[in-house]
Amino acid sequence: MPKVAFHVYRPEVLTSCVVFASPHSGRDYPWSFMRHTILNDHEIRTSEDAYVDRLFDSAQQFGAPFIKAGAPRAFVDLNRSAEELDPALIEGVRRVGHNPRVASGLGVIPRVVSNGRAIYRGKLPMVEAERRIALYWRPYHEQLKNLLDQSHKEFGTAILIDCHSMPHEAAAGAKRSNGTKPDIVIGDRFGASADPDLVDRIEAAFTSAGLNVARNTPFAGAYITQHYGRPSRGQHAIQIEIDRSIYMDESSIRPNENFGAFRQLLRGVTAEIAALQPRGSQRLAAE
Repeated sequence: MPKVAFHVYRPEVLTSCVVFASPHSGRDYPWSFMRHTILNDHEIRTSEDAYVDRLFDSAQQFGAPFIKAGAPRAFVDLNRSAEELDPALIEGVRRVGHNPRVASGLGVIPRVVSNGRAIYRGKLPMVEAERRIALYWRPYHEQLKNLLDQSHKEFGTAILIDCHSMPHEAAAGAKRSNGTKPDIVIGDRFGASADPDLVDRIEAAFTSAGLNVARNTPFAGAYITQHYGRPSRGQHAIQIEIDRSIYMDESSIRPNENFGAFRQLLRGVTAEIAALQPRGSQRLAAE
């Protein structure tokens, strides 16, 4: 089993209402898991948001906490509801309605990695799915909720930046009419998970760094933005997708020659985002 459910990096002094998170960058693939897969060490990593945690690990230097997954996405997907169990993979699960994510093999316990490659030869027992949810999914979300609650208590508002990466082909497929492709896709569930002015300012932070930004296409946000985005209550959730080809070689899953420069570029963007606060909100805690 993966060693831990999550890692949290806290600032020495909490000065930001923003919480940064990376739920898909876990890369602890223990033998106890790998011996049950039909994929090799490289193939199992293809759905991982590789190195996204390193791209945003400066958050704590700007007064914001950062949480990242300990378990890999192929083991348990933290950006799915705990109820999104795949009847084609988990024994005893009844098919109820149609969930496109589950039907494609991308439930809370994934059946496939990228390009639809199967992870297992057969089904998993329900007890195994329940164990992964209990030991990894629930602790991660409990900790994420605690961080957001702390920010809301301290500042009167909380902003979750949920950090992901996307295959280059997904970015290339989202070309605009002028022929440009997005480097960054911001997802706010078409305005439902965050205040529009706040999203405008996050987009501006990326564009001022020279990056092309699109919104909600092809990724508008999944379970995390839907579940935690409550703008009417002063809690905002925004998903960030980054074109992987900018900073890594997708075929080898290794940082490319641009990784260091791009990481430094995102350090500046992270600093700008960490300084954000929705207009009109006031810090509640005493100085």
